[in-house]
Amino acid sequence: MARPHSTRYTVTALLLLGIAVVILVSLGQWQLRRSDERRAILDAIEAGRKQAPVMLTPATPSDDLTPWRVAQATGVWQPQFSVLLDNRNHEGRPGYWLATPLLLDASSRQALLLLRGWLPRVMPGQGEPALPATPQGPQIITGEMADRVPRMFELWSLGGQDQSALPATLPATDGKVPQVQNLPLDAYARATGLNLLPVVLAQSSQSGQSGQSGQSGQTSQSGQNGQTSQTSQSSPDVQTRQAGPGGQTSQNAQPSQADGDGLVRDWPQPSVDFQKNTSYAIQWFAFGLIAAIAWLVVLGGAIKRMRQRAGQGPRP
Repeated sequence: MARPHSTRYTVTALLLLGIAVVILVSLGQWQLRRSDERRAILDAIEAGRKQAPVMLTPATPSDDLTPWRVAQATGVWQPQFSVLLDNRNHEGRPGYWLATPLLLDASSRQALLLLRGWLPRVMPGQGEPALPATPQGPQIITGEMADRVPRMFELWSLGGQDQSALPATLPATDGKVPQVQNLPLDAYARATGLNLLPVVLAQSSQSGQSGQSGQSGQTSQSGQNGQTSQTSQSSPDVQTRQAGPGGQTSQNAQPSQADGDGLVRDWPQPSVDFQKNTSYAIQWFAFGLIAAIAWLVVLGGAIKRMRQRAGQGPRP
């Protein structure tokens, strides 16, 4: 004889299936939000890269400081303020990003933080990482703007202890290049005493020499076809290109050499595959629909059994 259906089992099944529907639909909605976020990132990247290159100066309007936009800056390296960003992998190899400010104006101490490139991590016991030589004099740097240094998750930050904190002042008293996980611009500005532009430039090519002519803001740059003169002002008319196979950084500037400093400038890109999140959302919604149908089937069976028992009436 078949075991009669228990009301307790039916209620439990309905409760679990109802919870499953809520969870599965919530997961689908979360994937749709992730899809929207990635789509927004992709739109921002495309919008930034479509804009004309801009020359970064202390007078550059904030509206021109658009992430992912190609930019060029002329200034003097400040290697005494260099910082190594730890745990930045490249093609599976552990290493560092080298961050160094570029002084745009000495009188106002206006500077721009540059992510110069990646270098491999040294093994324990092998001393400090060997940093590339920093070119002297005014340099022309081309790169892509970002609103901040990309962050790495720090487990110890959950406990309120920052084990990779930046020294209070730079240069460090021990003469070593600090190694940190993350580099907030405000903390870095306080440590260096520099007035930083509110953007970061990820360098895309080897720096090139520049000759400046005093306070007038005029920059003399040698091109392939002779000498030209260009005003170092924030303007969308600045003609620049990112580094190509020939190592050229702009139409009016000739770099000293193509990545001769040994730094790798293959910067990681954010994930923008929003179609994958949309596909995941459809799958979660499909699972939720199956759970909802199962909930209706169980509920329908319970109602049917209740009617059958009511039609049979009380037993004698």
